[in-house]
Amino acid sequence: MYLVFLGAPGAGKGTQATRVCEKYNIPHISTGDILRANIKAGTPLGVEAKGYIDKGLLVPDEVVIGLVKDRLAQEDCKQGFLLDGFPRTLEQAKALNGFARITNAVNIEVDEELVVKRIAGRRMCKCGESYHISWYNSDVCAKCGSKLYQRDDDKEQTVKARLDVYKKQTAPLIEYYAQTGVLSNVDGAQEMQKVFEDIVRVIDDND
Repeated sequence: MYLVFLGAPGAGKGTQATRVCEKYNIPHISTGDILRANIKAGTPLGVEAKGYIDKGLLVPDEVVIGLVKDRLAQEDCKQGFLLDGFPRTLEQAKALNGFARITNAVNIEVDEELVVKRIAGRRMCKCGESYHISWYNSDVCAKCGSKLYQRDDDKEQTVKARLDVYKKQTAPLIEYYAQTGVLSNVDGAQEMQKVFEDIVRVIDDND
């Protein structure tokens, strides 16, 4: 099974991807992890990517595509993989189609209002613990007693800006994969276990 996960920021892709990969024993491939690994290893593509990152620039499509292509060629991807965070654009999806056959693109659908509520309600602690105002009503960490804070990325205005970028760049992928016949939509507003069960069902139905 060769999977792509789609969904807006806050849709729960990362959490569900980890569970799906454990169930099917396939690698969870994140572009962020690939970038960090190549930069640490000093590969030619990693050095090129670091040059852009150090200047505060986005890593160009051709570099990201090259990194993903190299990663998917590794032995542990032969029986399947799950791509999380790639492709982000239509151009990346078309390039991916040239070196990998995607069997299922799972789109985790969540209403924009719920996404904002989920992300903007997060509170973090310097010790690494995280909380949500929907179930935690203190402003200090239960583990270490430090004052909790809201990350800049989690502020409502920033979340809405990220959603706008998603709609412009990534949402067209939904139509692309629908046209190729591999798209499955899952309701991401459900309880986490139910979302997982629905994802497993659509994967098994299409495998």
